[in-house]
Amino acid sequence: MSNSKGVFMGLTVTFRHLESNEALKSYTQEKVSRIEKFLNKVNDIHVILSLEKRRHIAEVIVNVNRAMITAKEVSEDNMYSAIDLVMDKIERQAKKHKDRITNHKDLNKQARHNIFSSESYGPDKRPEIVKTESVSIKPLSVDEALVEIDQANEDFLVFKNAETEKVSVIYRRRDGDFGLIEPENQ
Repeated sequence: MSNSKGVFMGLTVTFRHLESNEALKSYTQEKVSRIEKFLNKVNDIHVILSLEKRRHIAEVIVNVNRAMITAKEVSEDNMYSAIDLVMDKIERQAKKHKDRITNHKDLNKQARHNIFSSESYGPDKRPEIVKTESVSIKPLSVDEALVEIDQANEDFLVFKNAETEKVSVIYRRRDGDFGLIEPENQ
């Protein structure tokens, strides 16, 4: 019933209410090595193996650059199954951590590409029409146009103003209100 530690390359294995066991240490080391492919800059990994009554408890704390991944599992069978269960959890969390970092880096690269891309700037790049739509122009009052655009949940509506007999556009503003565009000469 000792409380001893074994250290291997940033890995600390602590035994609580359990005799230090080289077989468990090497098994833990083997399982921990699987997460190295998911995590860069691992500061240290602390594994606590304990026995409480008939419960085998494995707890893992991984300190990664600016993050901590932890998991704890209990097995009634044996310590090896507790280690397997907790390392499966740690591996899933490590994958998520890596994906978050990778996605964050990808977003930064995309943003830089979008901002500084020579394709989006320069004398050769001109705006182009990518979609053409035909709309039927109905004679409506401004109030009727307002009701129609609100019911249709559209961003804009082209209509013939019944009062002025001119083609007008009513549009939804970002603040939730509406704007009206009327031509001066028509």
